[in-house]
Amino acid sequence: MDRLSLMLASHRGQEAFVLRCPMAPPWSVRIADQAQVSLVVMTRGGCTVSRPGRAAVALGAGDVAMIRGAEPYDLADEVGRAPGVVIEPGQVCRVLDPSMGIASLDGRTWGNAVDGPCEFLAATYELPGQVSGRLLAAMPTFAVLPAPECDPTLVDALIAELAVDRPGHEVMVDRYVDLLLVSAVRAWFARPDSEPPAWWRAQSDPVVARVLALMHDRPGEPWTLEGLAAAVGYSRAGLSRRFSAAVGQSPMGYLTQWRLSVAAERLVATDDSVESVGRLVGYANPYAFSTAFKRAHQVSPRAYRAVG
Repeated sequence: MDRLSLMLASHRGQEAFVLRCPMAPPWSVRIADQAQVSLVVMTRGGCTVSRPGRAAVALGAGDVAMIRGAEPYDLADEVGRAPGVVIEPGQVCRVLDPSMGIASLDGRTWGNAVDGPCEFLAATYELPGQVSGRLLAAMPTFAVLPAPECDPTLVDALIAELAVDRPGHEVMVDRYVDLLLVSAVRAWFARPDSEPPAWWRAQSDPVVARVLALMHDRPGEPWTLEGLAAAVGYSRAGLSRRFSAAVGQSPMGYLTQWRLSVAAERLVATDDSVESVGRLVGYANPYAFSTAFKRAHQVSPRAYRAVG
């Protein structure tokens, strides 16, 4: 399994907050909810999206904006329009300009015109666990993906699900938001003008890709540099140079980071004992595992689980 699949397989956003937002000019919304990740999908018409100190970017029908980090951003019918409402943490809506008429229309619909010329879907949520944390760190802080680059059937499916209320509705919405994130991240990594992380680019090196697969599939194996080199039929020194050039760190340094990231995710996602989690990722000695984990995450495994 490739690295992106491993990260996304462990990602499960819970209780995604999703709204369908039909709008008619004039309108402007500031999103200041401090969500770690937001997705804005234009389903009709167009708008602008901007962050403080940065140029506004136009969104057209079918485009997807992927936004990371707690910094506020604005959506508006035109550049420079002052926000009429601010969405704050907890999805609290603070009205700044009542004349825009932006309010809840029904359930999952929020805007100022049921059939406005502009409509977008807004999805926000925080990503649980350290595996999702690695995905979060790899994402751009802001990226707009043109309509053809993301699967429109996912958007259609999410819109259809938002229009009904039947058993399993909330879970289905969560999964569609997950899939939209997968589609957006994968599309962004594939763009020639993007700057994906080194581990993504390394997938194109057949030797390094095989080493990464061994580490990812079997993190508990007592790997050594010699063992990895032998497994892929390469010299120890040659593998070290090639891996470091492609990934940006040594094979054993990467393996340690991967093991401790997997351990962090297991501590949050399961009830496995700390000792069993350590063994799963290659630490037979609980003290050695605790020491390495604390060095990487600044807290002990038990403390990490308590706050995770």
